[in-house]
Amino acid sequence: MAAVISHIFSSSALTSLGLYHLICTTRNHLKSPRDYIAKPYHLFPFPHSSSSSSSSTSRLRFLQLYLLILCLIIAFAHQTIDSFDSDPLLKGSTPVHRFTSYQSAAVLFLFLILSLSLLLSETTSLLPFPSDLFFAVASAVFFLQFSVSSSSASVQTSDLQAKCDSVSARVSALSSLLCLLLACQPKLFVADVGLGASLCLQGLWVLQTGLSLYVEAFIPEGCHRLLDVVKGVEGSTKCDLEDSRLRAVAILDLVFVIHVMFVVIIVMVTYAVVAKSVGIRRVGSYEALSTGEANHFQLKALEGTQA
Repeated sequence: MAAVISHIFSSSALTSLGLYHLICTTRNHLKSPRDYIAKPYHLFPFPHSSSSSSSSTSRLRFLQLYLLILCLIIAFAHQTIDSFDSDPLLKGSTPVHRFTSYQSAAVLFLFLILSLSLLLSETTSLLPFPSDLFFAVASAVFFLQFSVSSSSASVQTSDLQAKCDSVSARVSALSSLLCLLLACQPKLFVADVGLGASLCLQGLWVLQTGLSLYVEAFIPEGCHRLLDVVKGVEGSTKCDLEDSRLRAVAILDLVFVIHVMFVVIIVMVTYAVVAKSVGIRRVGSYEALSTGEANHFQLKALEGTQA
């Protein structure tokens, strides 16, 4: 039960972060396409308040960073505590489990340091941290997460958990590539949207991993939960027959494609809703002119004709 709760918590945090990034990125680009530049975080849009409460409101504008740091602290503490538990069902038994848990905790700690550095850079003058450097460091940390997830998949006794870890590693590799693109080309709107979409996809896949491995109703047919009877340790899920294993892997591949389709729909709906709220309409590859701009061009045309 604890494993399912931790997966739900991680999924909620990642999906919320990715969706918020998608909304803010799309809004900034639609408001000013020429001045658009990718941002590692987005201020929370509070309404204008009186001068008496301006200081507290200015602090709350960094709500995204505060919540991100809180979630990373909880995840780091959980992963560190989990490393002290025994896991005889893993290849190499408990020592391998401990070292793989240390690796995951180290990656979370790096993300925590990155978030704290960004907060200090924005709220104080102690640590100036430009956006391109942030994306470059984030790319390196995501690549490290890809490496850790890949190595974790290679030592799993459960074929299903190994498959889930390998898919998660590929999504992390995609996030690393997108961050690298944003570090080199900060005006690349497609890469910024792709980064938010990859976070949403990672969050959905974390939830799918928890359901497929620890919830009986979602475990594929022919597979079952592992249990070390002597030590009472609940493990992951394993398929006894080769046909069952191949079928379960094929189901996970299909579910991943469905998640990708769902994320694509989320991106399209988000763009449509934000575009409607901002009030910008596009016809083909050209932006529709406002009434003032249209009148201005008409006056220019008349002056040119009279001249």
